[in-house]
Amino acid sequence: MTESPRRPTPVTAFAALHHGDEPLLLPNAWDFASARAFAGQGFRAVATTSLGVAAVAGLPDGAAATREETLRLALALGSQPLLLSVDAEGGFSDDPDEVARFAAELYAVGVVGINLEDGLGPPERLAAKITAVKRAVPALFVNARTDTHWLGDGDTADTLARLDAYQAAGADGVFVPGLTDLRRITVLARCLDVPLNVLYAPTGPPVRQLADAGARRISLGSLLYRTALGAALEAVADVRAGRAPGGAAPSYGDVAGLLPPPG
Repeated sequence: MTESPRRPTPVTAFAALHHGDEPLLLPNAWDFASARAFAGQGFRAVATTSLGVAAVAGLPDGAAATREETLRLALALGSQPLLLSVDAEGGFSDDPDEVARFAAELYAVGVVGINLEDGLGPPERLAAKITAVKRAVPALFVNARTDTHWLGDGDTADTLARLDAYQAAGADGVFVPGLTDLRRITVLARCLDVPLNVLYAPTGPPVRQLADAGARRISLGSLLYRTALGAALEAVADVRAGRAPGGAAPSYGDVAGLLPPPG
Protein backbone atom coordinates (compact mmCIF):
# COMPACT_ATOMS: atom_id res chain seq x y z
CA MET A 1 0.00 0.00 0.00
CA THR A 2 1.32 3.42 -0.93
CA GLU A 3 1.37 5.81 1.99
CA SER A 4 -0.45 9.07 1.44
CA PRO A 5 1.76 12.15 1.81
CA ARG A 6 1.65 13.77 5.20
CA ARG A 7 -0.34 16.94 5.43
CA PRO A 8 1.69 19.94 6.59
CA THR A 9 1.11 20.96 10.18
CA PRO A 10 -0.27 24.46 10.76
CA VAL A 11 3.19 25.63 11.83
CA THR A 12 4.93 24.30 8.72
CA ALA A 13 2.10 25.69 6.59
CA PHE A 14 2.70 29.11 8.15
CA ALA A 15 6.45 28.90 7.57
CA ALA A 16 5.84 27.91 3.96
CA LEU A 17 3.89 31.12 3.37
CA HIS A 18 7.19 32.98 3.78
CA HIS A 19 8.77 31.06 0.91
CA GLY A 20 6.08 31.09 -1.77
CA ASP A 21 5.96 32.91 -5.08
CA GLU A 22 4.23 35.84 -3.41
CA PRO A 23 5.14 37.44 -0.08
CA LEU A 24 2.97 36.83 2.95
CA LEU A 25 0.66 39.84 3.32
CA LEU A 26 -0.31 39.70 6.99
CA PRO A 27 -3.30 41.63 8.38
CA ASN A 28 -3.16 42.36 12.10
CA ALA A 29 -6.29 41.82 14.20
CA TRP A 30 -7.19 43.35 17.54
CA ASP A 31 -10.05 41.09 18.62
CA PHE A 32 -11.89 37.89 17.75
CA ALA A 33 -14.25 39.42 15.19
CA SER A 34 -11.56 41.29 13.26
CA ALA A 35 -9.42 38.15 13.00
CA ARG A 36 -12.36 36.08 11.75
CA ALA A 37 -13.32 38.84 9.31
CA PHE A 38 -9.81 38.92 7.81
CA ALA A 39 -9.78 35.14 7.52
CA GLY A 40 -13.16 35.39 5.79
CA GLN A 41 -11.53 37.61 3.17
CA GLY A 42 -9.21 34.77 2.23
CA PHE A 43 -6.19 35.53 4.40
CA ARG A 44 -4.82 32.15 5.55
CA ALA A 45 -2.69 33.77 8.22
CA VAL A 46 -3.60 36.56 10.63
CA ALA A 47 -1.44 38.27 13.25
CA THR A 48 -2.37 40.36 16.26
CA THR A 49 -1.43 43.99 16.82
CA SER A 50 -0.13 44.83 20.28
CA LEU A 51 -1.45 48.41 20.01
CA GLY A 52 -4.94 47.20 19.13
CA VAL A 53 -5.01 44.57 21.88
CA ALA A 54 -3.79 47.15 24.41
CA ALA A 55 -6.26 49.80 23.26
CA VAL A 56 -9.21 47.41 23.46
CA ALA A 57 -8.22 46.53 27.03
CA GLY A 58 -7.50 50.14 28.06
CA LEU A 59 -3.85 49.35 28.80
CA PRO A 60 -0.57 50.90 27.56
CA ASP A 61 1.17 49.39 24.55
CA GLY A 62 4.79 48.32 24.72
CA ALA A 63 4.80 48.27 28.52
CA ALA A 64 4.48 44.50 29.11
CA ALA A 65 0.98 45.15 30.44
CA THR A 66 -1.11 42.93 28.17
CA ARG A 67 0.21 39.42 28.75
CA GLU A 68 -3.11 38.02 29.93
CA GLU A 69 -5.14 39.86 27.30
CA THR A 70 -2.82 38.57 24.59
CA LEU A 71 -3.09 35.02 25.88
CA ARG A 72 -6.87 35.28 26.20
CA LEU A 73 -7.21 36.38 22.57
CA ALA A 74 -4.87 33.59 21.47
CA LEU A 75 -6.97 31.08 23.38
CA ALA A 76 -10.12 32.31 21.62
CA LEU A 77 -8.54 32.26 18.16
CA GLY A 78 -6.14 29.32 18.35
CA SER A 79 -8.75 26.75 17.36
CA GLN A 80 -10.22 28.86 14.55
CA PRO A 81 -9.60 28.06 10.85
CA LEU A 82 -6.70 30.46 10.46
CA LEU A 83 -2.97 30.51 11.11
CA LEU A 84 -2.36 32.83 14.04
CA SER A 85 0.83 34.72 14.83
CA VAL A 86 0.94 36.75 18.04
CA ASP A 87 2.64 40.08 18.65
CA ALA A 88 4.08 39.58 22.13
CA GLU A 89 6.05 42.84 22.41
CA GLY A 90 9.30 41.82 24.15
CA GLY A 91 7.76 38.63 25.52
CA PHE A 92 6.31 40.42 28.59
CA SER A 93 9.47 39.69 30.55
CA ASP A 94 13.23 40.15 30.45
CA ASP A 95 13.68 36.61 31.78
CA PRO A 96 14.24 34.31 28.76
CA ASP A 97 12.72 31.35 30.61
CA GLU A 98 9.56 33.36 31.36
CA VAL A 99 9.30 34.33 27.69
CA ALA A 100 9.75 30.70 26.70
CA ARG A 101 6.97 29.64 29.08
CA PHE A 102 4.65 32.23 27.58
CA ALA A 103 5.54 31.06 24.07
CA ALA A 104 4.77 27.48 25.11
CA GLU A 105 1.36 28.58 26.42
CA LEU A 106 0.63 30.22 23.07
CA TYR A 107 1.71 27.16 21.13
CA ALA A 108 -0.43 24.92 23.33
CA VAL A 109 -3.60 26.80 22.32
CA GLY A 110 -2.85 26.66 18.59
CA VAL A 111 -0.65 29.70 17.87
CA VAL A 112 1.85 29.09 15.04
CA GLY A 113 4.07 32.16 15.35
CA ILE A 114 5.29 34.79 17.78
CA ASN A 115 6.74 38.24 17.19
CA LEU A 116 9.38 39.41 19.69
CA GLU A 117 10.93 42.90 19.61
CA ASP A 118 14.18 44.31 20.93
CA GLY A 119 12.97 47.86 21.69
CA LEU A 120 16.56 48.90 20.87
CA GLY A 121 17.76 47.15 24.00
CA PRO A 122 20.92 45.04 24.00
CA PRO A 123 20.71 42.51 21.15
CA GLU A 124 22.01 39.82 23.49
CA ARG A 125 18.81 40.11 25.52
CA LEU A 126 16.48 39.37 22.60
CA ALA A 127 18.86 36.69 21.29
CA ALA A 128 18.66 34.91 24.66
CA LYS A 129 14.86 35.02 24.54
CA ILE A 130 14.84 33.58 21.02
CA THR A 131 17.15 30.75 22.03
CA ALA A 132 15.00 29.95 25.05
CA VAL A 133 11.79 29.94 22.99
CA LYS A 134 13.25 27.70 20.28
CA ARG A 135 14.56 25.33 22.93
CA ALA A 136 11.14 25.12 24.61
CA VAL A 137 8.97 25.14 21.47
CA PRO A 138 11.15 24.30 18.44
CA ALA A 139 8.22 24.29 16.00
CA LEU A 140 6.97 27.79 16.83
CA PHE A 141 7.85 30.36 14.14
CA VAL A 142 9.81 33.14 15.84
CA ASN A 143 9.83 36.50 14.07
CA ALA A 144 12.48 38.74 15.65
CA ARG A 145 11.94 42.48 15.37
CA THR A 146 14.59 45.13 15.64
CA ASP A 147 13.59 48.73 16.25
CA THR A 148 16.60 50.38 14.66
CA HIS A 149 14.37 52.12 12.10
CA TRP A 150 11.38 52.48 14.44
CA LEU A 151 13.10 54.01 17.46
CA GLY A 152 16.67 54.61 16.27
CA ASP A 153 18.49 56.26 13.40
CA GLY A 154 18.21 53.34 10.97
CA ASP A 155 21.93 52.60 10.89
CA THR A 156 22.43 49.75 8.41
CA ALA A 157 25.44 48.24 10.17
CA ASP A 158 23.63 48.14 13.53
CA THR A 159 20.52 46.71 11.88
CA LEU A 160 22.50 43.95 10.19
CA ALA A 161 24.43 43.12 13.35
CA ARG A 162 21.20 42.74 15.30
CA LEU A 163 19.51 40.66 12.61
CA ASP A 164 22.59 38.42 12.37
CA ALA A 165 22.46 37.85 16.13
CA TYR A 166 18.76 37.01 16.01
CA GLN A 167 18.96 34.57 13.14
CA ALA A 168 22.00 32.95 14.75
CA ALA A 169 19.93 32.53 17.93
CA GLY A 170 17.32 30.61 15.96
CA ALA A 171 14.84 33.18 14.64
CA ASP A 172 12.82 31.91 11.68
CA GLY A 173 12.27 35.41 10.32
CA VAL A 174 13.32 38.98 11.09
CA PHE A 175 11.28 42.17 11.12
CA VAL A 176 12.39 45.77 10.55
CA PRO A 177 9.41 48.10 10.99
CA GLY A 178 9.96 51.61 9.70
CA LEU A 179 12.19 50.40 6.86
CA THR A 180 10.67 51.60 3.57
CA ASP A 181 13.70 52.39 1.43
CA LEU A 182 13.68 49.80 -1.35
CA ARG A 183 17.44 49.81 -1.82
CA ARG A 184 18.05 49.14 1.88
CA ILE A 185 15.43 46.39 1.86
CA THR A 186 17.30 44.71 -0.99
CA VAL A 187 20.64 45.01 0.82
CA LEU A 188 19.24 43.46 4.00
CA ALA A 189 17.35 40.69 2.21
CA ARG A 190 20.48 39.62 0.36
CA CYS A 191 22.47 39.41 3.60
CA LEU A 192 19.96 37.27 5.47
CA ASP A 193 19.41 33.53 5.67
CA VAL A 194 15.80 33.94 6.88
CA PRO A 195 12.80 35.82 5.44
CA LEU A 196 12.71 39.59 5.86
CA ASN A 197 9.51 41.14 7.24
CA VAL A 198 8.71 44.83 6.69
CA LEU A 199 5.80 47.02 7.75
CA TYR A 200 3.52 48.42 5.07
CA ALA A 201 3.14 52.20 5.21
CA PRO A 202 0.42 54.04 3.26
CA THR A 203 2.99 56.71 2.32
CA GLY A 204 5.63 54.14 1.38
CA PRO A 205 6.14 51.74 -1.52
CA PRO A 206 3.24 49.47 -2.57
CA VAL A 207 3.26 45.78 -1.78
CA ARG A 208 4.53 44.76 -5.21
CA GLN A 209 7.62 46.96 -4.93
CA LEU A 210 8.35 45.77 -1.40
CA ALA A 211 8.16 42.19 -2.64
CA ASP A 212 10.40 42.87 -5.63
CA ALA A 213 12.96 44.42 -3.26
CA GLY A 214 13.11 41.20 -1.25
CA ALA A 215 10.50 41.43 1.51
CA ARG A 216 8.96 38.01 2.13
CA ARG A 217 6.46 39.09 4.79
CA ILE A 218 4.58 42.39 4.77
CA SER A 219 2.70 43.24 7.96
CA LEU A 220 -0.03 45.83 8.33
CA GLY A 221 0.62 46.40 12.03
CA SER A 222 -1.82 48.72 13.77
CA LEU A 223 -2.95 50.32 10.48
CA LEU A 224 -6.22 48.42 10.24
CA TYR A 225 -7.18 49.11 13.86
CA ARG A 226 -6.40 52.79 13.48
CA THR A 227 -8.33 52.90 10.20
CA ALA A 228 -11.35 51.29 11.85
CA LEU A 229 -11.18 53.77 14.73
CA GLY A 230 -10.90 56.63 12.26
CA ALA A 231 -13.93 55.37 10.34
CA ALA A 232 -15.93 55.22 13.58
CA LEU A 233 -15.01 58.82 14.40
CA GLU A 234 -16.03 59.95 10.90
CA ALA A 235 -19.34 58.09 11.20
CA VAL A 236 -20.24 59.59 14.58
CA ALA A 237 -19.30 63.05 13.29
CA ASP A 238 -21.64 62.53 10.32
CA VAL A 239 -24.50 61.44 12.59
CA ARG A 240 -23.97 64.43 14.90
CA ALA A 241 -24.01 66.75 11.88
CA GLY A 242 -27.26 65.29 10.57
CA ARG A 243 -25.68 63.34 7.74
CA ALA A 244 -25.97 59.66 7.00
CA PRO A 245 -22.59 58.07 7.70
CA GLY A 246 -20.69 57.01 4.62
CA GLY A 247 -18.53 53.96 4.11
CA ALA A 248 -19.30 50.29 4.34
CA ALA A 249 -20.55 48.84 7.62
CA PRO A 250 -21.22 45.13 8.18
CA SER A 251 -24.72 44.34 9.39
CA TYR A 252 -25.43 43.17 12.93
CA GLY A 253 -26.00 39.70 11.52
CA ASP A 254 -22.70 39.76 9.65
CA VAL A 255 -20.75 40.53 12.82
CA ALA A 256 -22.77 38.09 14.92
CA GLY A 257 -21.97 35.44 12.36
CA LEU A 258 -18.27 35.86 13.08
CA LEU A 259 -18.72 34.98 16.74
CA PRO A 260 -18.93 31.54 18.37
CA PRO A 261 -22.46 30.18 18.85
CA PRO A 262 -24.01 30.40 22.32
CA GLY A 263 -22.97 27.61 24.66
